[in-house]
This record gives sequence, structure tokens and C-alpha cells, in this order.
Amino acid sequence: MAEFTMELNDDQKQVRDWIHGFAADVMRPAAAEWDEREETPWPVIQEAAKVGIYSLDFYAQQFFDPTGLGIPMAMEELFWGDAGIALSIVGTGLAAIGVVANGTEEQIGTWIPQMYGTPDDVKVAAFCSSEPDAGSDVGSMRTRAVYDQAKDEWVLNGTKTWATNGGIANVHIVVAVVDPELGTKGHASFIVPPNTPGLSQGQKFKKHGIRASHTAEVVLEDLRIPGSCLLGGKEKLDERLARAHERARSGGGERVKNAAMATFEASRPAVGAMAVGTARAAYEVALDYAKTRTQFGRPIIDNQGVAFQLADMRTQIDAARLLVWRASWMAVAGRPFDSAEGSMSKLFASEVAKKVTAQAVQILGGNGFTREYPVERMHRDSAIYTIFEGTSEIQRLVIARTISGMPIR
Repeated sequence: MAEFTMELNDDQKQVRDWIHGFAADVMRPAAAEWDEREETPWPVIQEAAKVGIYSLDFYAQQFFDPTGLGIPMAMEELFWGDAGIALSIVGTGLAAIGVVANGTEEQIGTWIPQMYGTPDDVKVAAFCSSEPDAGSDVGSMRTRAVYDQAKDEWVLNGTKTWATNGGIANVHIVVAVVDPELGTKGHASFIVPPNTPGLSQGQKFKKHGIRASHTAEVVLEDLRIPGSCLLGGKEKLDERLARAHERARSGGGERVKNAAMATFEASRPAVGAMAVGTARAAYEVALDYAKTRTQFGRPIIDNQGVAFQLADMRTQIDAARLLVWRASWMAVAGRPFDSAEGSMSKLFASEVAKKVTAQAVQILGGNGFTREYPVERMHRDSAIYTIFEGTSEIQRLVIARTISGMPIR
């Protein structure tokens, strides 16, 4: 296992520069257009596939980087390019993480390639967990999965919301309740193959930011899938449910993670890296502007009020990156998050992104408030980081419970 380091090696620097070049040359020129169109940027995704960025192999290489820094480095550079387009490119990854975290080797080999398609025929995937009445409160989930033993099929009914790529995905990963008595421990994840009858797209959301990323409801009506589409298999599920029932009867025991939370815990440092990328992009625009914009006969960076803001922005961005890198290294090194370090990284980086982008708008003044400059879009995009995959309030709750050992509510 690699030692923790704050310096990228030569191979990582080469990959970073390659991704940065794609972000600068392909994503940034297209960012304003697709933000205005509020549509999935299929041509950009296809370009990413052609150069190898949108592919299973690319994410596998970054995921298995022994330092743990491959994924956060890639996420930072892509989201430096543009958050909406980047989320369209990496959104499939959340569904893929769900399969890797909970699936069998056969399921991983069968379904993950179908999530990405080919450079000539790109596909996307969707991870469907949130519901109209169950966002942060996953215990309120109502989508049900009932096993039809005679046909060896699962029947799913319910409505999912806030699903990235929901309805347009080739493969959907759906979290559903299989045992209501167990609360969150009674959840399981299911693969919905392409063109399965009973799945339809509901409302497509018109969003404040990340508008190039498709977000919609997914409606499940008597949807039937083969028994083999239960992630991990039924034998493993039955064993897990039996243990959970036994612990419930005994009044305690080891905590059991549900399928959705296992996915989120694995992805939180990556979301922190996304936030760092957006914050860094806004900071760089503000820094360049402050050095060239003159007022009262001198560049505005000569004023302490502006210079100190930029100093704080850079300091906070670097601090956020270090928290993300620490959590990413801990995850790959198998170190337990004894102080909820994964949630810490996501919490701090997401709050920094909102603050830094707001400061960038302020430094640009009236120009920052227009769509002629990208900081306006970056500020809108940054709002999502404190909301999705666990709000800042939920992150604080996770951290507080972890460091105190108390069931804080």
C-alpha cells in the first residue's frame, strides 16, 4: 500500500494534464451552450468516449490507483472544465459504484459495460435512490420490491426522483424496500435492464445549476426483472436479512449498512473533489480578472479588500483538496473513517465551493452577475454540492454521531 503523499507521481501528472486539456479544449467552449439548452451534451460525452475518458477502463484505472488519488484528481479536472457537462460524463459512475459495491463478479462483468456502451454508440446509467418523500431520510423509502418465487422474478413499484440520467439511461440501478420491518436494513439494489416494460421517465427537472446534466423522476409500475438482477444475489440477501432480524430480536448488535448508504459512503470524497474543481475554476477567473481590471488607476488586486479575499479563497481550496485526498487515501488503504473523514471532505469542500464562487462573483462585480462571464454559472452550479449525495446537514450529523458515539438527531 502506497504511503500518503501530497505529490502526484509522473504518471498521475500525465493523466491530470491529459484530462485538463480535454476540459479546457472540449468542455469549456461548450459549457455555456449546453447550460442554456438544458440538455444532455451527447456530442461531448461521445468525444470523451473517443479519447478514453468516458469508459470503464479509464475509471477502473483511476479507481485502482494505489495512492487513492486517481479519482479525486480526475474529478477535480473535469469539474474545473464545467460542472454540468462533467456530471453528464461521470454520472454513470455512481450507478457503476453501486454495482461494484454490492454486485457479484458476474453482475459487474455483465452490466457495467452496458452502462457505457461504445465510442460510436455511447450509453449512460442511472442510480435511483431518492424519492419524493425520502431524500436524506432513506428510512422513509416506499419503493417496494416483491419476490415472485414461481417465476424467479422481482416486481418493483414506486417513484424515484432526482435521478441523474433517469429515464434516458440504458441501465438503471434502483434501491427498493424488500423487508419493511427492518427499516433501512431492509433495502436492496436491483439492476433494471434496457427497455424493461414498466419503467418510464416522469418529470424532468429544470434546475438552478448543472443544467447540462439530465435529472428526472423514474416511475416503476409493476416492473418485472429476473431474479439474477438482484445485486449480490438472493442467497446473500436472505442471509443479511436473517442477521438483521436476529439483531433486532436481541436488541442490538453490529450496525448493518444498507445498499444506498454503501454507495454514498464510497463516493463522498469524489463529490468533494468535484466541488474543489468548481471552486478552483472560479478562483482562477477571479484572480485573472483582479490582475487586469483597473479602477482608480490601478489593478483592483492592489486593494487589500480584493487581495485578501483571493488569499482566503486559495487557502480554503487547498485545505479542501487535502481533506479530499486524505479521505481518498484512507479508503484505498482500508483505514476506517473513525471520525467520518469521508463526510468531512464532502462537507468542507462543498461549503468552500459555494463560498468561493460567491466571492468570485463579487470580485467581478456587475460582470460577475452576467452570463458573459463563467463565474455566474459556476456559482449556480456550486449550490448542488451541499445538497446531493447527503446535504451538509446530513454530513454534520454523520460526523457528530461518529465522533460522539451518540444517536444524535
